[in-house]
Amino acid sequence: MCLSRATAFAATSPATDIPARQEVLTFTSLTLSDQQFLTGDKGGTEVLLGGVLSLPPGAGKVPVVILQHGSGGVGANITYWQRQFNQVGIATFAVDGFSGRGITSTATDQAQLGRLNFVLDDYRAGALLARHARIDPGKILLMGFSRGGQASLYAALERFDKRWKSQDFQFAGYLSFYPDCSITFREQDQVVAKPLRVYHGLADNYDPYSRCEGYFATLKQQGADLGVHTYPHAEHGFDSPYAWSPVVVAKGSQTVRDCRIAENARGELINQQTGKVFSYRDSCVVLGPRVGPDAEATRQATRDVLEAVKAIVK
Repeated sequence: MCLSRATAFAATSPATDIPARQEVLTFTSLTLSDQQFLTGDKGGTEVLLGGVLSLPPGAGKVPVVILQHGSGGVGANITYWQRQFNQVGIATFAVDGFSGRGITSTATDQAQLGRLNFVLDDYRAGALLARHARIDPGKILLMGFSRGGQASLYAALERFDKRWKSQDFQFAGYLSFYPDCSITFREQDQVVAKPLRVYHGLADNYDPYSRCEGYFATLKQQGADLGVHTYPHAEHGFDSPYAWSPVVVAKGSQTVRDCRIAENARGELINQQTGKVFSYRDSCVVLGPRVGPDAEATRQATRDVLEAVKAIVK
């Protein structure tokens, strides 16, 4: 193709879902045990983490959605959502919570990293973005998937927000995709007064939606601004853009779907079936959950998410 034809094509067919600019940003966080996080012990190991800020065209301040990956690391669904938001004028910041810690995946060994580290990482990422020249500090949203979805769900707890997050900014909303709800935290019914939205497949046997229903009912009774979207046939990871076979077994991947875990007064996570501190060696931990994309559920979830985000950022 000659240069003139290429130029003409670019001028008539703008790729609106490709960011106009990307920046690799770094920030410090801590690597903590879950008990350290729950008790407010800040004696963890300092770690340098990174993320990719994808900006839409323009020069003014824009909303931003922090994208927090799941146990497999930064995957194709992160790129999918970056493109969906960028094409409607919303920036994204894809946080990598693994590479700086020397981790590739926690799917087959979840004990490598405490579940609550991502909550702290997301708080630190939000504080970083609130100071960025292109970001509207009043329109920072958090959106996570699986392990990251659990983080984006519980980042809304008032107790965690007050103890660990800079009070110089506040998330405008929290969006959680197929989170695990197998852990009961103290004071978990007290959440910040911001929109909380959940997107979950009813066929999910990795982090079953049924494990979340009681918690969500309690939040609604407490007056939380909670909206839940379910998709009847969707499996775990249904928003992946890759068209592999509809369902595969994630061999070796650990799921706590059969566990009942609760925080005690000392900040320990107790396996309620044994009365002892929970371990990923416990018999309630099972292997081989299903994962797989669902094109129709992804289309509907995309509409649901964009509608929610546009309403939040107005």
